[in-house]
Order: sequence, then structure tokens, then C-alpha cells
Amino acid sequence: MRSIRLLPSILFFFALPIAADEGMWLFNKFPRDAVKKAYGFTVTDQFLNRLQMSSVRFNNGGSGSFVSPNGLLFTNHHVGADCIYQVATKQNDYMKNGFAAATPADEKPCPNLEVNVLLKIDTVTDKIKAGTTDETPPADAARTRRSNASALEKECAATGNRCEVVTLYSGGQYDLYQYKKYIDVRLVFAPEEAIAAFGGDPDNFTFPRYCLDFTFFRAYENGKPVAVTNFLPWSKTGAKNGELTFTSGHPGSTDRLATYANLEFQRDVVMPFSLASNGRLIQKLLAFGELDPENKRIARDLLASLQNSVKARTGFLGGLKDPELMRRKLEQETKLRKAIADDPAKQARFGKTWDEIAAAFDEYKAFYATYTYLERAPGSGSELFSLAKGLLRYKTEKAKPNGERLREWNDANLDAMEQGLFSTAPIYPALEKLTLTTFFENLVTTFGPTEPFVIQILAGRSPAAAANFYVTNSKLADVAVRKSPAAFDDPMMTVVQALEGPARTARKRYEDRVQAVTVSSASRIAQARFAIYGDREYPDATFTLRLTYATIKGYTNAAGVAVPWASDIAGLFARSTGVEPFALTPNWLAAKSILKLKTPYNFVSTADTHGGNSGSPTVNTKGEIIGILFDGNSEGLPNQYLYRDTRERSVHLASQGIIESLRKVYKANSVLKELGF
Repeated sequence: MRSIRLLPSILFFFALPIAADEGMWLFNKFPRDAVKKAYGFTVTDQFLNRLQMSSVRFNNGGSGSFVSPNGLLFTNHHVGADCIYQVATKQNDYMKNGFAAATPADEKPCPNLEVNVLLKIDTVTDKIKAGTTDETPPADAARTRRSNASALEKECAATGNRCEVVTLYSGGQYDLYQYKKYIDVRLVFAPEEAIAAFGGDPDNFTFPRYCLDFTFFRAYENGKPVAVTNFLPWSKTGAKNGELTFTSGHPGSTDRLATYANLEFQRDVVMPFSLASNGRLIQKLLAFGELDPENKRIARDLLASLQNSVKARTGFLGGLKDPELMRRKLEQETKLRKAIADDPAKQARFGKTWDEIAAAFDEYKAFYATYTYLERAPGSGSELFSLAKGLLRYKTEKAKPNGERLREWNDANLDAMEQGLFSTAPIYPALEKLTLTTFFENLVTTFGPTEPFVIQILAGRSPAAAANFYVTNSKLADVAVRKSPAAFDDPMMTVVQALEGPARTARKRYEDRVQAVTVSSASRIAQARFAIYGDREYPDATFTLRLTYATIKGYTNAAGVAVPWASDIAGLFARSTGVEPFALTPNWLAAKSILKLKTPYNFVSTADTHGGNSGSPTVNTKGEIIGILFDGNSEGLPNQYLYRDTRERSVHLASQGIIESLRKVYKANSVLKELGF
């Protein structure tokens, strides 16, 4: 499952009956009794604590785990690709050729990668809502909550930890999460992208799969590898069919608790817009890559991310167009609304909330494109634009009191934002010209050529000519310039300054008239739900640590064909055609005769996972690594809205396949020894 940078969603409550292995459970509310009843296994405090303290969150949208006492980190290749891509050069293409550190001194520092370990959770609902009531105007209540959250995060961050206020149950509950943060993360081992992402976009979200999608990093502190007491040992036997498993990680965002109006908005507005916009950029990147091998190399990371996004959203849209899924969602919402209507007091307090939410989404339709291109996701992937916008916001927001800043710029987040602003990651002018041209074309199409900020940015030039001018003359690729006053005289500042006023206006409209209304209304629904159903169910995903339990098992696909629980290495060679993306690398071809071809390679389970779970460790009942989650099948994509497990599966890389490849293909003896082999 590639780490999907999902569009921000607004989450809402309704009654949700829990299916067999369903649930992205909070560690402090894990359903131990349900596991005991279904599988006869007792989940102990020790089991949960070690799994929690061994699990890590990658700040670029993925998950991982510690797998040795020396700070060795285990995640997906596609989660680690940002770093691999950034430390690579034209002469040393680690994406193409792979990477293995011969000694600790050879481990490559990642320019702007951070990993977090969850230390503590405190419920702070009353503190966040202090100063508000149900009668407080939504926009005022939202500003108060943001200010309260910033104050709590700042106070907490004095410990040196990463501190985040997390909204759960649509505002029915607020928790303060404290993380130990590691900002010195170094690349240890990565296979070639051709084998890590074998099958490429055609095989993405399918099964059987044949991907060696893993990477090892190491966390450092004070220039030395971190010594950790909690890590996950590797199973000597690996994954087995029918086995009970646990997968811990950070699912990004789901919409299982969304109101029907929200789902209609996503179906009719969000998904079509995203598919069209990303699809146009994908076609440009493909053409760009065909011009030159270096173009293909520098565009690879952005292209893979966009292709994954399009395929995922196509699956989401399919679910939203599924009459049966939508019928069940409406039925669940109707059931809760009836329970409220049957109680006059609850009806008086909560009855109008769905209408308020629907009205907010109706307004959002009118400016969704404006908000997206100006504030939510501007720049079409241009690093220079992103840096200029970040520098401008950094200067403006830092001058304000902490509680009055935009949330992402509060004191608790400043170090992370600074790490990104002053990253040494390379910037490629040719790719910048392409992405910036696309952004300018989107502005002209959306706002028209006579829009004042469009006139100011283009200055009589075509989008392509304007992009060429700004990229050619910008000095922001130089970190020293970014840290100097000269940054604010850079030509790219002309672009972001022209958009800054309209962008802030669009953001304020969204926060005051959409987000504030929907969160306030949904919070009241949450209160009603707690009164009717209790709080024993899991909240929607929020890119915070969750735990799911599941069974390894195959399924029967829509064509009636039985799909086995696992693929094997023999299947990898059978799938190979010698033509990208089904081409095996020379070292794999050379090792065929010594490989155990029946070794399990990829496998499927009923694990309830989602984008952000990429890199999640999969463990057995002993807490041993038996695999790593990297994808889901296409049938499971509508689980974004409603969990089902008939054909819906999560896809994992088996630990057996990793060990066999490290031994026979890569001769990675130092890594094997560190893992206990």
C-alpha cells in the first residue's frame, strides 16, 4: 500500500457495527476480549507496550519499526524512496542500482526525514473545548480550539518531544500525543526499485504480487546509533497460512464515519477533480521521461506518487459509485438519526446537525477548486514554489503570538518546518519548469487570463515562458540563500506574494464556513452517538498509531478464481518478461539457481489497513516480524468507507522472502547478522 498523501477529509459519526477482523484500534482501547473470543489468544500489556514502543511513524506519510537494539529501522522501499531519491545522483543512482552500506560510516544521512515513536496519550477534550459551548458561533469556536491546541502543544514540546493534538470521533474527543523524535535518520540498505516495485503501476493494487518492497534505515542521536530497548525480533519460520497476525501502523485518513453528504461531495467533486488534475500531470511526466534517461530518473518519485494516487482514487470513486455501499452508508446514518429523533431532547439539540453539514458542503462545492489550487495543494509539485511559500509563511507567522498562527506554524511544529525549509535535498530545474508550467496552466484555466494575480504572475508570458523565467532566475535551490534576507527578493517570491492574499482568503472561508461548521456539528453528533452507542468503537484514521488483528488467508476473486494466500519466488521469475516494469535485475537472474523458489514471497491478510500503513510491521502472536505491509488489493480500496473482507485484502511482503533475498541475492551478511540470522 503506497503511502497515499490523501486529500484532507472531514470525519463524522454514525452507528458502525464491527465485522470480524475490522478495526483500526487505538492502543489504549484495543479489543482484547474480542481477540480472545475469536482466536483464543490473550493480548497482554507487555505485548501491546512492546509493539507500541517498537513502531515508528515516518514524517513523509508511512510507518515502520525498530528491528534491532542498534536503532535499525524497517519500512517499505516506497516509504524510504524520498531519501533514496534525495541522496542519489546521476553518477550514483541508488533507486536504479540499490544501496548497501559497507560500514556504519557509509550509511547515508537523509536530508529531511524524521521518525517518531509514540510515548504517551492524554485525553484533553475539556482543555481544547474550554471557552466554547454549543451556542458559540462555529468560526469562533474553531479559532478557540486551535488556540487552545497550540498552547497545549507548545507546553508539551518543552519536553523536547513532538507533541500533537489529535482530533478523534469527529471532535467528540481530543487527545494529546507525545512522540520521541529522531531527526538523524540514515539509509542502511535498499534493493533496486525494479525489484522493490516489480510490476510497477500495472500490478499496483493487485494480487498475486511480487514486490521486494522493503528498506532499512538507522536512527542516530548525537552522532551515534540509537540504543533501543524495544524492538521487534524476526521470526525464524516466517508467515504461515491461517495464522493470526497483528499489524501496527499509522493509517492516514478514512471516511467510515463520514455523513452521507460528505460522501456525495467526495463522489461528485473531490475524486473527479483529483483524477483529472493528477492525470494531466502524469501524462506530462511520462512524456518528459521519454526525452532523456536523466529526465526519467528525476521524475520517478513524483510520477510514482501520482500514479499511485490516481489508482487509489479510482478505487475510492468506484466504491462511492457502488449502489450497495452507498445504500448501507445511508442506512447506518438513518438509523442514528432515528434514534435521535425518538428522543425529543436529543432531537432538539442534535436534529439539525446533518442539515448544517450538508449546507457547508454545498458551499464548499463553489470554491473547492479555488481553495485547492491556491492553498490546499498549490504548485503542482514544484519544490521552488513550495519553498518560497514556506519561507513567506515562516516569516509572517513566526511574528504572531503562538495561538494566533496557522496551525502548522505553531511553536511545537517550527523545528519540523525548518527542517523542510532548509533541507539539502536536490532540486532539478528541468522538473521544476514542468511542474510550474502545469501550475500556471491550472491557474489560467481555473481563474481566467484576466484574473489580477494571473496577470501579475505571467506578466505577458505564456505559462511555459513564465515558468522558465522564474526557475532560471531563482536562487532558492541554494540553502544559504534561503537562510538569508536575499530569499525575499527572489523571483519566486513574486509568484507566492501574488497568491498569498487570495490564498489566505480561501483558507479563511474554508476554516470558518466549512471546517468550523462541520466539526462543530459532527462533534454534537458524536456526543449523541456516545449517549446511544457508547465509545467502544474505533475512530476514523488520523495518521496516528493504530493496531489491527487479522488472519492470513486467500480469497476467491470476482471471476470465481481462487487466489492463494501467498505468492512465491518461483512466481516472480514466471512473471518476469525482461521488459520494464517486469524486468528482473542481473543479480536476481544470476541467483536463480541457488534460490529456494518455493519460498513465500508476498501474502495477503484480512488486516484492516489504509494509506499510511505502508511499512507497518506484521507480527505473529509472539510479537515476531513475519512480514511488512506494503499494499492492498483493488477490491479493498472501497474499505476507505466501509470495511468488508470477502475479497478485500491487505498485501504484505513475507519475512521469508526478505531473508532469502538478503542471503542469496545481496549477500548482506551484516544486515542478516543484525537481524539474528
